[in-house]
Amino acid sequence: MAEENPQNTAAAQGGENASGPNFSIQKIFIKDLSFEAPDSPEIFMREWKGETGIQLNTNARPLNEQDGVFEVELGLTVTTESEGKTAYLVEIKQAGVFVVHGFPEDQRNQLLGAYCPNVLFPFARETIADLVLKGGFPQLLLQPVNFEALYAQHRNEQQNPAAADGNGAATSGPAQA
Repeated sequence: MAEENPQNTAAAQGGENASGPNFSIQKIFIKDLSFEAPDSPEIFMREWKGETGIQLNTNARPLNEQDGVFEVELGLTVTTESEGKTAYLVEIKQAGVFVVHGFPEDQRNQLLGAYCPNVLFPFARETIADLVLKGGFPQLLLQPVNFEALYAQHRNEQQNPAAADGNGAATSGPAQA
């Protein structure tokens, strides 16, 4: 039977004794959450023709940059209208605390700007789906988001400001509601 080296075990688990780059998830939490159904209960009396718009943005900030501890926040705003009336509006800020230590700056920025939001998105998607259903509306399944492509687009806009639209948020087209 092979003997385990405690240092290798710590490295494999992202422990403090790990040499080289270290990435780990410390905490995932809801920072802010809102659900509004401004035209209820009247909206339930009409034929449902839901059209959904989604806006998302991300933000990363250092909590302890020396130790590579960052908070990443994924903000989603989902607005669904039916026959010109707002059926519901959901806003969530899903956040996480991540350790991103020992990476070159470009890799660290990509982890914070693309990988971490990708980790957070399923949590936000589940919360939104639950709220919409509990609000009495048809199930809403948000499609996956390509955060790598959004991050690449954001970097391109930073390097070429003439190509930027200036609002700093990504917007997705209609979703199935």
